[in-house]
Amino acid sequence: MRFNVSGKTFQTQLQAVAKVINAKNALSILDNFLIKVEGDRMSITGSDQENVLTAYMEINDSEKDGEIALSAKRLLEVIKEINNQPLTFNINDETKEVEISFLNGHFTFMGVDAAEYPLSREPEADAHTIIFPTSVVQKGIENTLFAVGTDKLRPVMTGICWDIHEGDITFVSSDTHKLVRYINRTFAPGFHANFIMPSKPASILGSIIGKDDADIKLTFDSKGAVFEIGDYLLSCLFIKGAYPNYNRVIPQDSPFKMTVDRQSFITALRRACIFAQKASNLVVLDLDASGVRISAQDPDYSTSAEEKVACDYEGNDISIGFNGQFMIEILSVLKDDTVNLALSGPTRPGVYTPLTQGEGEEILIIQMPVQML
Repeated sequence: MRFNVSGKTFQTQLQAVAKVINAKNALSILDNFLIKVEGDRMSITGSDQENVLTAYMEINDSEKDGEIALSAKRLLEVIKEINNQPLTFNINDETKEVEISFLNGHFTFMGVDAAEYPLSREPEADAHTIIFPTSVVQKGIENTLFAVGTDKLRPVMTGICWDIHEGDITFVSSDTHKLVRYINRTFAPGFHANFIMPSKPASILGSIIGKDDADIKLTFDSKGAVFEIGDYLLSCLFIKGAYPNYNRVIPQDSPFKMTVDRQSFITALRRACIFAQKASNLVVLDLDASGVRISAQDPDYSTSAEEKVACDYEGNDISIGFNGQFMIEILSVLKDDTVNLALSGPTRPGVYTPLTQGEGEEILIIQMPVQML
Protein backbone atom coordinates (compact mmCIF):
# COMPACT_ATOMS: atom_id res chain seq x y z
CA MET A 1 0.00 0.00 0.00
CA ARG A 2 1.42 3.36 -1.06
CA PHE A 3 0.06 6.93 -1.11
CA ASN A 4 1.00 10.63 -0.81
CA VAL A 5 -0.61 13.00 1.63
CA SER A 6 -0.44 16.64 2.71
CA GLY A 7 1.50 16.81 5.99
CA LYS A 8 -0.50 19.77 7.32
CA THR A 9 -3.92 18.22 6.66
CA PHE A 10 -2.76 14.85 7.97
CA GLN A 11 -1.54 16.42 11.22
CA THR A 12 -4.82 18.33 11.66
CA GLN A 13 -6.88 15.16 11.27
CA LEU A 14 -4.60 13.12 13.54
CA GLN A 15 -4.86 15.72 16.31
CA ALA A 16 -8.65 15.75 16.02
CA VAL A 17 -8.95 11.95 16.22
CA ALA A 18 -6.40 11.73 19.06
CA LYS A 19 -8.91 13.41 21.39
CA VAL A 20 -10.94 10.20 21.60
CA ILE A 21 -7.99 7.94 22.52
CA ASN A 22 -7.43 7.36 26.24
CA ALA A 23 -3.98 7.67 27.82
CA LYS A 24 -4.44 4.11 29.14
CA ASN A 25 -6.52 1.50 27.34
CA ALA A 26 -7.72 -1.93 28.42
CA LEU A 27 -7.05 -3.16 24.86
CA SER A 28 -3.58 -2.35 23.55
CA ILE A 29 -4.88 -2.10 19.97
CA LEU A 30 -6.75 1.06 21.03
CA ASP A 31 -3.38 2.80 21.50
CA ASN A 32 -3.33 2.96 17.69
CA PHE A 33 -4.95 4.87 14.86
CA LEU A 34 -6.71 2.73 12.28
CA ILE A 35 -5.60 3.96 8.84
CA LYS A 36 -7.75 2.83 5.92
CA VAL A 37 -7.22 3.67 2.24
CA GLU A 38 -9.97 3.40 -0.34
CA GLY A 39 -9.16 4.90 -3.73
CA ASP A 40 -8.19 8.54 -3.33
CA ARG A 41 -9.66 8.80 0.17
CA MET A 42 -8.18 7.87 3.53
CA SER A 43 -9.88 7.48 6.90
CA ILE A 44 -8.22 7.83 10.31
CA THR A 45 -10.07 6.21 13.21
CA GLY A 46 -9.56 6.36 16.97
CA SER A 47 -11.56 4.61 19.68
CA ASP A 48 -11.86 4.13 23.45
CA GLN A 49 -14.45 1.33 23.00
CA GLU A 50 -17.41 3.59 23.91
CA ASN A 51 -16.61 6.43 21.49
CA VAL A 52 -15.28 6.19 17.94
CA LEU A 53 -14.12 9.14 15.84
CA THR A 54 -13.22 8.86 12.15
CA ALA A 55 -11.70 11.67 10.08
CA TYR A 56 -11.55 11.57 6.28
CA MET A 57 -9.13 13.26 3.91
CA GLU A 58 -8.04 13.18 0.29
CA ILE A 59 -4.78 11.47 -0.76
CA ASN A 60 -2.76 11.37 -3.99
CA ASP A 61 -1.09 8.67 -6.12
CA SER A 62 -2.72 5.87 -4.16
CA GLU A 63 -1.57 2.38 -5.07
CA LYS A 64 -3.73 -0.46 -3.71
CA ASP A 65 -6.40 -0.15 -1.04
CA GLY A 66 -5.74 -1.46 2.44
CA GLU A 67 -5.70 -0.76 6.17
CA ILE A 68 -3.23 -0.83 9.05
CA ALA A 69 -3.08 0.21 12.71
CA LEU A 70 -0.31 2.66 13.66
CA SER A 71 0.82 3.80 17.12
CA ALA A 72 -0.99 7.04 17.89
CA LYS A 73 1.76 8.39 20.14
CA ARG A 74 4.57 7.66 17.67
CA LEU A 75 2.68 8.92 14.63
CA LEU A 76 1.75 12.20 16.31
CA GLU A 77 5.35 12.77 17.44
CA VAL A 78 6.73 12.00 13.98
CA ILE A 79 4.29 14.18 12.04
CA LYS A 80 4.77 17.08 14.45
CA GLU A 81 8.53 17.15 13.72
CA ILE A 82 8.21 17.03 9.92
CA ASN A 83 6.90 20.60 9.79
CA ASN A 84 3.95 20.15 7.38
CA GLN A 85 5.89 18.70 4.46
CA PRO A 86 4.31 16.45 1.80
CA LEU A 87 4.56 12.82 2.92
CA THR A 88 4.80 9.51 1.11
CA PHE A 89 3.65 6.35 2.89
CA ASN A 90 4.97 2.94 1.86
CA ILE A 91 3.38 0.10 3.83
CA ASN A 92 4.35 -3.55 3.46
CA ASP A 93 1.09 -5.49 3.69
CA GLU A 94 2.90 -8.68 4.71
CA THR A 95 5.39 -7.49 7.34
CA LYS A 96 3.41 -4.36 8.41
CA GLU A 97 6.57 -2.26 8.08
CA VAL A 98 5.79 1.43 7.54
CA GLU A 99 8.09 3.92 5.81
CA ILE A 100 7.22 7.61 5.82
CA SER A 101 9.32 9.64 3.39
CA PHE A 102 9.61 13.41 3.35
CA LEU A 103 11.81 16.01 1.65
CA ASN A 104 15.13 15.23 3.35
CA GLY A 105 14.69 11.80 4.87
CA HIS A 106 12.41 9.03 6.03
CA PHE A 107 11.19 7.16 9.12
CA THR A 108 10.62 3.43 9.45
CA PHE A 109 8.61 1.65 12.13
CA MET A 110 6.22 -1.26 12.53
CA GLY A 111 2.45 -1.19 12.32
CA VAL A 112 -0.16 -3.64 13.64
CA ASP A 113 -2.59 -5.87 11.79
CA ALA A 114 -5.80 -3.86 11.32
CA ALA A 115 -7.91 -7.01 11.79
CA GLU A 116 -7.35 -6.68 15.56
CA TYR A 117 -9.08 -3.29 15.64
CA PRO A 118 -12.64 -3.52 17.09
CA LEU A 119 -15.53 -2.84 14.73
CA SER A 120 -17.87 0.10 15.29
CA ARG A 121 -21.39 -0.60 16.52
CA GLU A 122 -24.10 -0.47 13.87
CA PRO A 123 -27.31 1.46 14.68
CA GLU A 124 -30.45 -0.58 15.38
CA ALA A 125 -33.12 -1.02 12.72
CA ASP A 126 -35.52 1.41 14.43
CA ALA A 127 -32.96 4.23 14.68
CA HIS A 128 -34.06 7.85 14.15
CA THR A 129 -32.27 10.05 11.61
CA ILE A 130 -32.36 13.82 11.71
CA ILE A 131 -30.45 16.54 9.84
CA PHE A 132 -30.20 19.96 11.43
CA PRO A 133 -27.95 23.07 11.42
CA THR A 134 -24.60 22.75 13.19
CA SER A 135 -25.29 25.99 15.07
CA VAL A 136 -28.05 24.26 17.05
CA VAL A 137 -25.64 21.62 18.38
CA GLN A 138 -22.72 24.01 18.79
CA LYS A 139 -24.72 26.43 20.93
CA GLY A 140 -26.30 23.58 22.89
CA ILE A 141 -22.91 22.15 23.83
CA GLU A 142 -21.26 25.53 24.48
CA ASN A 143 -24.04 26.54 26.87
CA THR A 144 -24.26 23.30 28.86
CA LEU A 145 -20.91 21.50 28.90
CA PHE A 146 -19.50 23.62 31.74
CA ALA A 147 -22.23 22.46 34.14
CA VAL A 148 -21.88 18.70 33.57
CA GLY A 149 -21.29 16.73 36.78
CA THR A 150 -18.26 14.57 37.53
CA ASP A 151 -19.66 12.35 40.30
CA LYS A 152 -19.42 8.76 39.02
CA LEU A 153 -21.93 7.68 41.68
CA ARG A 154 -24.57 9.66 39.74
CA PRO A 155 -23.73 8.72 36.13
CA VAL A 156 -26.83 10.34 34.57
CA MET A 157 -25.53 13.71 35.76
CA THR A 158 -22.18 13.29 33.96
CA GLY A 159 -23.64 14.03 30.54
CA ILE A 160 -25.79 16.45 28.57
CA CYS A 161 -29.47 15.60 28.29
CA TRP A 162 -30.86 16.09 24.76
CA ASP A 163 -34.61 16.54 25.20
CA ILE A 164 -36.04 16.59 21.67
CA HIS A 165 -39.58 17.91 21.10
CA GLU A 166 -41.62 18.54 17.99
CA GLY A 167 -40.85 22.26 18.01
CA ASP A 168 -37.48 22.53 19.76
CA ILE A 169 -34.37 20.85 21.11
CA THR A 170 -33.62 21.37 24.79
CA PHE A 171 -30.12 20.79 26.18
CA VAL A 172 -29.76 20.34 29.95
CA SER A 173 -26.83 19.69 32.29
CA SER A 174 -26.32 19.85 36.05
CA ASP A 175 -23.68 19.02 38.65
CA THR A 176 -26.25 19.57 41.49
CA HIS A 177 -24.62 22.93 42.33
CA LYS A 178 -25.80 24.57 39.13
CA LEU A 179 -28.20 23.64 36.33
CA VAL A 180 -28.47 25.05 32.83
CA ARG A 181 -31.40 24.67 30.44
CA TYR A 182 -30.89 25.86 26.87
CA ILE A 183 -33.84 25.71 24.47
CA ASN A 184 -33.38 26.19 20.71
CA ARG A 185 -36.56 26.74 18.71
CA THR A 186 -34.90 27.71 15.42
CA PHE A 187 -35.29 24.11 14.21
CA ALA A 188 -38.32 21.83 14.64
CA PRO A 189 -37.42 18.09 14.77
CA GLY A 190 -41.06 17.02 14.51
CA PHE A 191 -40.91 14.17 17.04
CA HIS A 192 -40.20 13.39 20.69
CA ALA A 193 -37.06 11.66 21.98
CA ASN A 194 -34.39 12.09 24.63
CA PHE A 195 -30.98 10.73 25.51
CA ILE A 196 -27.98 11.54 27.71
CA MET A 197 -24.73 12.17 25.84
CA PRO A 198 -21.53 11.73 27.91
CA SER A 199 -19.36 14.81 28.34
CA LYS A 200 -16.35 13.37 26.47
CA PRO A 201 -18.02 12.86 23.07
CA ALA A 202 -19.96 16.11 23.58
CA SER A 203 -16.66 17.97 24.02
CA ILE A 204 -15.16 16.23 20.97
CA LEU A 205 -18.23 17.02 18.87
CA GLY A 206 -18.05 20.67 19.87
CA SER A 207 -14.37 20.82 18.89
CA ILE A 208 -14.79 19.38 15.38
CA ILE A 209 -17.71 21.58 14.35
CA GLY A 210 -16.30 24.01 11.81
CA LYS A 211 -17.57 27.38 10.65
CA ASP A 212 -18.15 26.04 7.15
CA ASP A 213 -20.17 23.01 8.26
CA ALA A 214 -23.81 23.67 7.37
CA ASP A 215 -25.55 20.60 8.72
CA ILE A 216 -25.12 17.64 11.05
CA LYS A 217 -26.68 14.26 10.35
CA LEU A 218 -27.64 12.50 13.56
CA THR A 219 -28.62 8.83 13.64
CA PHE A 220 -29.53 7.47 17.05
CA ASP A 221 -31.22 4.50 18.69
CA SER A 222 -31.78 3.42 22.29
CA LYS A 223 -28.07 2.75 22.92
CA GLY A 224 -26.06 5.37 21.09
CA ALA A 225 -25.69 7.90 18.29
CA VAL A 226 -23.68 8.57 15.15
CA PHE A 227 -22.94 12.17 14.13
CA GLU A 228 -21.84 12.89 10.55
CA ILE A 229 -20.38 16.35 10.08
CA GLY A 230 -18.05 17.54 7.33
CA ASP A 231 -15.04 15.22 7.17
CA TYR A 232 -15.81 13.58 10.52
CA LEU A 233 -17.96 10.75 11.82
CA LEU A 234 -18.40 10.40 15.59
CA SER A 235 -20.23 7.55 17.29
CA CYS A 236 -20.89 7.29 21.02
CA LEU A 237 -22.83 5.28 23.56
CA PHE A 238 -25.44 6.96 25.74
CA ILE A 239 -25.46 7.03 29.53
CA LYS A 240 -28.07 4.58 30.78
CA GLY A 241 -30.83 5.90 33.01
CA ALA A 242 -33.51 8.57 33.12
CA TYR A 243 -32.54 12.22 33.54
CA PRO A 244 -34.21 13.94 36.54
CA ASN A 245 -37.17 16.25 35.96
CA TYR A 246 -35.15 19.43 35.50
CA ASN A 247 -38.18 21.72 35.19
CA ARG A 248 -39.28 20.80 38.70
CA VAL A 249 -36.18 22.33 40.34
CA ILE A 250 -36.48 25.68 38.53
CA PRO A 251 -38.13 28.29 40.84
CA GLN A 252 -41.36 29.62 39.37
CA ASP A 253 -41.75 32.66 41.64
CA SER A 254 -38.74 34.88 42.34
CA PRO A 255 -39.84 38.27 43.77
CA PHE A 256 -36.31 39.68 44.26
CA LYS A 257 -34.79 40.70 40.92
CA MET A 258 -31.45 42.27 40.08
CA THR A 259 -30.36 43.56 36.66
CA VAL A 260 -26.64 44.29 36.34
CA ASP A 261 -23.89 44.89 33.80
CA ARG A 262 -22.39 41.46 33.24
CA GLN A 263 -18.76 42.46 32.78
CA SER A 264 -18.73 44.77 35.82
CA PHE A 265 -20.25 41.99 37.92
CA ILE A 266 -17.69 39.41 36.73
CA THR A 267 -14.77 41.76 37.37
CA ALA A 268 -15.93 42.50 40.91
CA LEU A 269 -16.50 38.80 41.63
CA ARG A 270 -13.00 37.91 40.46
CA ARG A 271 -11.50 40.42 42.86
CA ALA A 272 -13.67 39.17 45.73
CA CYS A 273 -12.83 35.50 45.05
CA ILE A 274 -9.15 36.21 45.72
CA PHE A 275 -10.07 36.72 49.39
CA ALA A 276 -12.70 33.98 49.73
CA GLN A 277 -12.14 30.69 51.54
CA LYS A 278 -10.70 28.25 49.02
CA ALA A 279 -12.84 25.35 50.21
CA SER A 280 -16.19 27.07 49.60
CA ASN A 281 -15.35 30.14 47.48
CA LEU A 282 -18.18 31.81 49.42
CA VAL A 283 -19.13 35.25 48.16
CA VAL A 284 -21.98 37.12 49.87
CA LEU A 285 -24.35 39.40 47.96
CA ASP A 286 -26.20 42.08 49.93
CA LEU A 287 -28.90 43.59 47.74
CA ASP A 288 -30.90 46.74 48.36
CA ALA A 289 -32.19 49.72 46.42
CA SER A 290 -28.72 51.29 46.23
CA GLY A 291 -27.09 48.33 44.46
CA VAL A 292 -25.34 45.08 45.34
CA ARG A 293 -22.53 44.79 47.86
CA ILE A 294 -20.15 41.90 47.12
CA SER A 295 -18.07 40.63 50.02
CA ALA A 296 -15.81 37.70 50.82
CA GLN A 297 -13.57 36.72 53.70
CA ASP A 298 -11.18 34.03 54.81
CA PRO A 299 -11.00 33.94 58.64
CA ASP A 300 -8.11 31.49 58.54
CA TYR A 301 -5.86 34.14 56.98
CA SER A 302 -7.64 37.25 58.31
CA THR A 303 -8.37 38.55 54.80
CA SER A 304 -11.52 40.12 53.40
CA ALA A 305 -12.84 42.09 50.44
CA GLU A 306 -15.87 44.26 49.84
CA GLU A 307 -17.06 46.09 46.75
CA LYS A 308 -20.25 47.86 45.63
CA VAL A 309 -21.62 47.42 42.11
CA ALA A 310 -24.43 49.49 40.65
CA CYS A 311 -27.54 47.58 39.59
CA ASP A 312 -31.29 47.84 39.24
CA TYR A 313 -32.99 45.95 42.05
CA GLU A 314 -36.63 45.16 42.83
CA GLY A 315 -37.72 43.67 46.16
CA ASN A 316 -36.89 43.72 49.84
CA ASP A 317 -33.31 43.83 51.12
CA ILE A 318 -31.75 40.38 51.00
CA SER A 319 -28.41 38.69 51.73
CA ILE A 320 -27.43 35.46 50.00
CA GLY A 321 -24.20 33.47 49.58
CA PHE A 322 -22.98 31.76 46.42
CA ASN A 323 -19.84 29.99 45.24
CA GLY A 324 -18.06 32.86 43.52
CA GLN A 325 -16.19 30.72 41.02
CA PHE A 326 -19.44 29.09 39.89
CA MET A 327 -20.96 32.54 39.48
CA ILE A 328 -18.10 33.59 37.21
CA GLU A 329 -18.55 30.42 35.10
CA ILE A 330 -22.27 31.08 34.75
CA LEU A 331 -21.88 34.75 33.84
CA SER A 332 -19.19 33.85 31.28
CA VAL A 333 -21.70 31.64 29.44
CA LEU A 334 -24.39 34.33 29.31
CA LYS A 335 -23.13 36.45 26.42
CA ASP A 336 -25.49 39.41 26.75
CA ASP A 337 -24.06 42.66 28.13
CA THR A 338 -26.71 42.74 30.85
CA VAL A 339 -27.96 39.84 32.98
CA ASN A 340 -30.82 39.25 35.39
CA LEU A 341 -30.52 37.42 38.71
CA ALA A 342 -33.85 36.45 40.26
CA LEU A 343 -34.03 35.31 43.91
CA SER A 344 -36.78 33.92 46.11
CA GLY A 345 -34.92 33.68 49.42
CA PRO A 346 -31.47 33.18 51.02
CA THR A 347 -31.83 29.38 50.92
CA ARG A 348 -33.42 29.11 47.48
CA PRO A 349 -31.65 28.85 44.10
CA GLY A 350 -30.77 31.95 42.12
CA VAL A 351 -31.99 32.12 38.52
CA TYR A 352 -29.73 33.75 35.89
CA THR A 353 -30.98 34.87 32.48
CA PRO A 354 -29.65 37.31 29.87
CA LEU A 355 -31.61 40.53 29.56
CA THR A 356 -32.05 39.80 25.83
CA GLN A 357 -32.43 36.21 24.65
CA GLY A 358 -31.21 35.17 21.20
CA GLU A 359 -33.82 34.85 18.48
CA GLY A 360 -35.53 31.47 18.86
CA GLU A 361 -33.40 30.71 21.92
CA GLU A 362 -33.90 30.62 25.66
CA ILE A 363 -31.21 30.01 28.26
CA LEU A 364 -31.74 29.80 31.99
CA ILE A 365 -29.19 28.85 34.65
CA ILE A 366 -29.87 28.20 38.31
CA GLN A 367 -27.31 28.09 41.12
CA MET A 368 -27.73 26.64 44.59
CA PRO A 369 -26.78 29.02 47.43
CA VAL A 370 -23.98 28.37 49.94
CA GLN A 371 -24.59 28.61 53.67
CA MET A 372 -23.16 31.89 54.91
CA LEU A 373 -20.61 32.01 57.72
